[in-house]
Amino acid sequence: MAIRVAKFRDVASGLQPGQFAVGDHDSVNSLNDLDPNYKMLVDKPFACTMAVMGSDGRPNLTPMWFDYDGDKVLVNVAAQRTKTKWIRKTPQITILIMNPENMYHWMSMKVTVEREISEDDAKEGTFVTEHLNKIWRKYIVDGGDTYGLRDPSIDERRVLFVCKIDKIATFGQP
Repeated sequence: MAIRVAKFRDVASGLQPGQFAVGDHDSVNSLNDLDPNYKMLVDKPFACTMAVMGSDGRPNLTPMWFDYDGDKVLVNVAAQRTKTKWIRKTPQITILIMNPENMYHWMSMKVTVEREISEDDAKEGTFVTEHLNKIWRKYIVDGGDTYGLRDPSIDERRVLFVCKIDKIATFGQP
């Protein structure tokens, strides 16, 4: 299924009429098909800001590690966190990835949870742990092969939300 991409007009090449509005629309089949200027945002270890609806009806923003697989966004979170409950209640998430070297180069994605996999699942739980270790290696240089931030005061368990991408918006140049 094609993913709609709204390309905002930016000011990278100078001022233009209608700047900061959507200029063109495109579609891709997966994040692998993105323009290289935006694919770099999902491939480099740039943190994203994830927005979920909190219990008070307002968006809750959290800096997160970002990962994907083709046309799916993968959100790996600790099962006991409040954010996990909020995602289950309202399974629509918005993600913003901003180039840390140029705030005028970013991409946002609106995604919807398709399924949830528990680390304790007999069939797929190992995948959740392996995924956590994979993103740990992407974001933490010389941190070893195994995720090193599990809460030592509890038996922290993880949940992986597999999300379909509803739409993407892009802006700017690296």
